[in-house]
Amino acid sequence: MKYIVLLCDGMADLPCEVLQGKTPMEAADKPCMDALAACSELGMAYTVPEGMSPGSDVANLSVLGYRPKECYTGRSPLEAANIGIDLTDDDVAIRCNLVTLSDEAAYADKTMVDYCAGDIHTAQADEIIRSVQEALGGGEFDFYTGTAYRHCLVWHGGKTAIGKLTPPHDISGQVIGEHLPRHPDAQPLLELMQKSEAILRDHPVNQKRREAGENPATSIWLWGHGKRPQLQNFTDRFGVKGAMVSAVDLLKGIARLSGMRVCEVEGATGYLDTNFVGKREAAIEALRDGCDMVYIHLEAPDECGHRGEVQNKVRAIEEIDRQVLAPLLETLKGMDEVSLLIMPDHPTPLCTKTHSSAPVPYLLYRSTGVENASGAERFTEATATATGKVELAASDLMGRLLSVK
Repeated sequence: MKYIVLLCDGMADLPCEVLQGKTPMEAADKPCMDALAACSELGMAYTVPEGMSPGSDVANLSVLGYRPKECYTGRSPLEAANIGIDLTDDDVAIRCNLVTLSDEAAYADKTMVDYCAGDIHTAQADEIIRSVQEALGGGEFDFYTGTAYRHCLVWHGGKTAIGKLTPPHDISGQVIGEHLPRHPDAQPLLELMQKSEAILRDHPVNQKRREAGENPATSIWLWGHGKRPQLQNFTDRFGVKGAMVSAVDLLKGIARLSGMRVCEVEGATGYLDTNFVGKREAAIEALRDGCDMVYIHLEAPDECGHRGEVQNKVRAIEEIDRQVLAPLLETLKGMDEVSLLIMPDHPTPLCTKTHSSAPVPYLLYRSTGVENASGAERFTEATATATGKVELAASDLMGRLLSVK
């Protein structure tokens, strides 16, 4: 048996007026997912434990079969593991976004124009992070380049009891003043953010981006702090060898910390321009090369949700179905029996442009057949809800996929 998780980040949504009252899952032409629905178990699953924030960190740990309340220490330490940062016990890792803020004189009066600085590519972002490190790093703080707009700050000897640090994608279009770090012990982080704005204002990379009609990276934004986590080895936990296919440091970091193979895919961006074919081929290669389970993480629906891009979110779901799922299943016909879990990690509603803690639809398929097949004509939020099946802890789904308790 080969096991596959197709994680469509942020795919679940609410009915949308632009889509005539349909959700993107309902509006998308996704014949392969819909064909699987009838012969699969459909249901709803809670991926975010009560009291925890609905981030991809917590939600993906749940889908991978971990219990976040037992192992979660923060988002950035998971990303740091993939960047190659060896955190000490005294280090605090903090996510460092490159963002576009409006040009008001006072920092607190600025608006979050773009949480990802025009989806800046890694090469340009690296130039900016190097400049920030040169100006603000060394000693207490060090900045490390990650991927695209997602980077890492390590606060040596830092504190974690510093109150809430707001994710920038939660405040798109809002004035940032009310969302800046407020705790007295977080003041060094606020100062870094404010100083970065002066450093980046006329940075050569931003001059090029403005000339090209692209959003400049006008500030860093710090959030997602935490210390080095400890994850049980995935093989020890479930008795199978796992592999991770993803464009983002978060998922690859979780994989490295849990002993899974990390598949690097050239051209994987986490957006609509990602290398869907390369991700699919990497998953197939991992299964052929001794891995029992592959986790294919596809970020594009989530990014489109954060940006409020209705038609692009529909398209992202369609491209996953067309370029990843359909040919993947066709290839696997010549291999072992297949067990497949398709689900989002959390909803990213277009109307709010941020994550939700609401339950998400899941589809559990086995080529050998499943009990209580839904008979549904499509895989949507509504058809999954109609089955009445609810997994209160999505962390139980991995064991069910692998048929272990």
